[in-house]
Amino acid sequence: MNVTAHTQQLIAPAKLTLSLRLTGLRSDGFHLIEAIMTTLELHDVLTVIDDSHGLSFTGPFAEGLKNDATNLVTRAMTFVQRSANIVVTKNIPHGGGLGGGSTDAAAILRWAGRTSPSDVIDSATLGADVPFCLVGGQAQVSGIGEIIKPISLEPQRITLIVPPLHVSTPKVYQAWDAMGGPRSDGPNDLEPAAIQVEPELARWRDRIREVTGDSPVLAGSGATWFVANQLSEQGQALREALPDAHVIETRTRQ
Repeated sequence: MNVTAHTQQLIAPAKLTLSLRLTGLRSDGFHLIEAIMTTLELHDVLTVIDDSHGLSFTGPFAEGLKNDATNLVTRAMTFVQRSANIVVTKNIPHGGGLGGGSTDAAAILRWAGRTSPSDVIDSATLGADVPFCLVGGQAQVSGIGEIIKPISLEPQRITLIVPPLHVSTPKVYQAWDAMGGPRSDGPNDLEPAAIQVEPELARWRDRIREVTGDSPVLAGSGATWFVANQLSEQGQALREALPDAHVIETRTRQ
């Protein structure tokens, strides 16, 4: 697609939750969190044509996405009261806990100039990951996701392993509640509940551990697992051992 005077291309980086603790439940049913989140070099690209209207998807992870009123890009356009034709090149796997929809929505907010501190807080009405995706970088995230405190972390290589599974985030939170709010032995409190909702996640965890020698961490509610600072040879070993998964090597992005 040719870039014209009426066209802009927006970068929408993936987010990764390095650690997640659930600390309480608000009266409206939203869970309170204490998390460390970071932006990744892996990103979607939004092409915005401001003299027409529509939403479409292309790229390696475009299949199955809906361009209806429930899509976060559509909801973000309504939020900023703008209209445009948007083509999203999906390089971030959707449904994998990497904030693909949230970062696309955040890109729309940045395009519309909605980046003030109050905008960051208000963007949580679109989704709990949108405020962090709007701020980006690396941060401590609390509240329901709307309180962002930037921090400095050492750059890391990240290997994402995306199995052919879909895990429902609402079901994982419901399972966590039903289990009595367990604290995980690892950095992600949702991991036990996610495995209860989708037991196949445990098999994938064990397969990744066998290849890398490290215990992977679940990204958010899943289904993506990740390991940090792996050598490129180990990424290739994962591709060979897990041909039915997407293995993506990326880095944290400042």
